[in-house]
Amino acid sequence: MEKILGIFDKFPFLSDSAKTGFLSNLEKVEFNKGDLLEKEGEVSQYLYYFLEGSARSFYNRNNRDITVSFTLDGEFVTAMHSFITRKPSYENIETLEKSKAYRISHDTLENMFENFPETERAYRMILEEYYIVLEEKQIFSKFKTAQERYLELMEYRPKVIQKASVGHIASYLDMSIETLSRIRARI
Repeated sequence: MEKILGIFDKFPFLSDSAKTGFLSNLEKVEFNKGDLLEKEGEVSQYLYYFLEGSARSFYNRNNRDITVSFTLDGEFVTAMHSFITRKPSYENIETLEKSKAYRISHDTLENMFENFPETERAYRMILEEYYIVLEEKQIFSKFKTAQERYLELMEYRPKVIQKASVGHIASYLDMSIETLSRIRARI
């Protein structure tokens, strides 16, 4: 339980009662490699906090999957559009390895907002972080060379390179596996 307490490091303004309320509403879940946390066509029911392990978010297009993000220890993940709008997701979230996480349902989170209003601020901060990552990825993919994208991934998210397959990394960086292999050979 001590590792989960790190979840509050980003939210020092939360009262002890809000922290206790949040912790009492979390459900611990474990996943094997390749398990789907969220599936396209279904409404996202949970917000996950990864304690150990990793996952990737991807879409299917023209019979291929396109990796759009990675989740590592200490990070939140969900199919955000679906979680917020309550509409079916276009996104899949798959574990890359055996993983441990905590999750909270959308309905329970809404109840937390009513019972502990300061939790809405924490949620807003999670959403802001999600938005910033999304915007950076858009800029990242449009204005940087393939090599620059790979070097930035190495610098800022080296664990992704250790945990994800070459195909998933290439897809995420919007390049072919062959291009990624050439870049890796030059570095």
